[in-house]
Amino acid sequence: MDNELQTADERNVLPLGIFPEPILNLPKADIPISGISAYLSQSSTHQIIFMEFSKDVDLPAHSHAAQVGFVLEGTIELTIGEKKYTFIKGDRYYIPKDVIHSGRIYAGYADITFFEQCDRYPQKS
Repeated sequence: MDNELQTADERNVLPLGIFPEPILNLPKADIPISGISAYLSQSSTHQIIFMEFSKDVDLPAHSHAAQVGFVLEGTIELTIGEKKYTFIKGDRYYIPKDVIHSGRIYAGYADITFFEQCDRYPQKS
């Protein structure tokens, strides 16, 4: 077997969008933000949200249980506590429980976010 890396085209595999079908088949999360598509993986102890944004969004200051984000595409600017950060594709961030944070998400942003809270967002009806 050849150990060289191959592109999707070389393997005759169709490239995926941000999220593949198994993620798109998850229930949608009811997040009151315009321009977001969010898919919910629910547990009795936490939630994992697969999010992508078609519009720029300003996030007002707020806090909740711990949050970990893995940036798949685009840019997010976060103020976590008193510190300002910019995260891009390939970055990850951590927001500890009850730390006030705010930010700006730019159109084209996508991530996978873990919330250490089982009821952060409800499932869309």
